[in-house]
Amino acid sequence: MSRILFTRMHARALLLATLACLSMHVAAAEELRIVTEELPPYNMTQNGQVTGLSTEVVQAVLKEVGMQATIQSMPWARAYDIALNAENVMIYSITRTTQREKLFKWVGVIAPTRMFLFSRADANLNIKTLDEARKYQTATVNEDAGEQFLVSNGFALGKNLQSNNRYELNYEKLKLGRVDLWIANELAAYYLVRQAGDDPAKTLTRALALPEVNAEGGLDMAFSLKTPDAVVERFRKGLETIKKNGTYDSLQKKWL
Repeated sequence: MSRILFTRMHARALLLATLACLSMHVAAAEELRIVTEELPPYNMTQNGQVTGLSTEVVQAVLKEVGMQATIQSMPWARAYDIALNAENVMIYSITRTTQREKLFKWVGVIAPTRMFLFSRADANLNIKTLDEARKYQTATVNEDAGEQFLVSNGFALGKNLQSNNRYELNYEKLKLGRVDLWIANELAAYYLVRQAGDDPAKTLTRALALPEVNAEGGLDMAFSLKTPDAVVERFRKGLETIKKNGTYDSLQKKWL
């Protein structure tokens, strides 16, 4: 076989391999599944459509990378399980913690967050440490970052943690005195309190700040480990682009 013929065959083989690789990534992108939960004002369903601050950031990134995908809202534990085990799944708004670091392929921060243990304003609880907080009943959401953090710090489900699937149920429990504390994202907590017709300034007290839950200070979008790296990188660049061109800041101002 001549050297020229061999070179042409080698070049063709490389081209076919490249096209096959690109086809695989395109197929993966076309089959992308996006899951989230009801966490207003970050992600929430209104008039049958998923919207919210984080949702609009995700949609802006999708537009930037030239892709379309349906966003499904469901209980967090179910969304989390799907993202842990299925192929080509994006999940948001997810807190990037040490415990979760190797469980997902992370894209970047899409919204700010601050986590607190909240108490009722009239409860007059004086809590300075997690050790002191263990004496009280705390409302959590199944498998969310707050619950995982408390469990990793010696709290126990069914003992001093009461787990639910919906954040608004936790506020109801706190308001009715069925729990003493509620671990929640500040923005989401205040939104839910206002939706219930109450004033957060008069109803809630930040009993204990928990910055260690999320060192990044933001909620992320992330992919399942079974998602091709090329797809993840495409979204990283898309998120970076909308942060540089002003789209991200505009959405933050709209919702915050």
